[in-house]
Amino acid sequence: MKRLNFIMGAAALAAAIFAATPEAHAQGESNRDEFGNIVRGPYETNKFGDNWFIGVGGGINFLLNDNFDGKIAPSIDANFGKWFTPTIGMRVGYQGISMQMWSDTPGLLGSTLDKDKNQYLQKAGYMYIHGDFLWNISNSIGGYSDTRFWNFVPYVHTGYFRAYGLDKVDFADNEIAAGVGLLHNLRLSYRLDLIIDMRATAVNGRAVNSSGLTILPTVTAGLAVDLGWPEFVRTSSILGAMEVANAEKSQILETAIIALEAANAALEVENANLLKKNGTLTKQVENLKKQPQTDATDFFEGMTPAAVYFNIGQTTLSDKELHHLDFLAKNLIATADKDTKIYVTIMGTADSNTGTQKRNMHLSEARGKYVFDLLTTKYGISKERLIVKSEVVKADAKPELSRAVVITF
Repeated sequence: MKRLNFIMGAAALAAAIFAATPEAHAQGESNRDEFGNIVRGPYETNKFGDNWFIGVGGGINFLLNDNFDGKIAPSIDANFGKWFTPTIGMRVGYQGISMQMWSDTPGLLGSTLDKDKNQYLQKAGYMYIHGDFLWNISNSIGGYSDTRFWNFVPYVHTGYFRAYGLDKVDFADNEIAAGVGLLHNLRLSYRLDLIIDMRATAVNGRAVNSSGLTILPTVTAGLAVDLGWPEFVRTSSILGAMEVANAEKSQILETAIIALEAANAALEVENANLLKKNGTLTKQVENLKKQPQTDATDFFEGMTPAAVYFNIGQTTLSDKELHHLDFLAKNLIATADKDTKIYVTIMGTADSNTGTQKRNMHLSEARGKYVFDLLTTKYGISKERLIVKSEVVKADAKPELSRAVVITF
């Protein structure tokens, strides 16, 4: 009993100290708008781990029953719960230690006569495991304020009630109990609250080996610690922030639209200039089409004759001259034969400065036929487009230039 008195006294002293401080009387302005009017939500839904609390306390109980005279006895509380909104919450809790009462007759819970009172003291242990539905009337009426010092929270509760005898008395009973309560929540700091819990519990008299209805009033005081993030954010403030963000985004979009319109205008000017240039080029192409076409025959006929050269007395070409013939065949002769009606003349020659006339004529003919065969078999030049001739160059010509096959168009 001395320990209980100490706990109650300490709780009362703490409440008095905090009630006297300026912070205790400070009322948060977060529950009022710019005109001083109370604002009541709606609020953002917090994460599952936010707004939990756990509390413990100690106090007294007093049993009321038609067959007993109540006697003050100690009681303790332990609770764990969560606020879903600033006004609605739930918790589960444990209440218990002992109940004491006076009876005119001895009973199962006590048979020793107290001569001063001429009554029998009855004692029983009890526990009450309950669930509570909480309503923060301060936030409901006055609007949510994260700095309000004193919150009044009425609640209803129900649960499992078990009574058992003390001093090895063989007694136990299990009942369903229910009742109402008022929770005083005094804000000490950001996460710590002083709680004063006033509860009335109704249970069948069988729980105390009696009849009728038993009422068990209880008052406890203790501390509660807030777990997770303990506050709430009003949706209107969220919407306000979203409106500001949307306004900023709108401004950015408007700037981007202006920039795009300017870029589009520049592209339209550039497109107009390109269309104008395209029109000019189209006219130039039309004019070129109207001009008389140059016959490819004129081009080839005006070319200087090409030649490949043989070594003295040889009727086949060296590797170097074969490369020259390869270039002529692929780049000039093949084109002339494929795309035009041009005849290619192959003139085989020989040097008259050496050898007999007969020998030189044989060399010139053999050289011409050698080039003819290469062009037709290796490079696929049509035979019908090739004319093979031969001659012996006069003695006054340069010998190294006379031993050749000259190709003309």
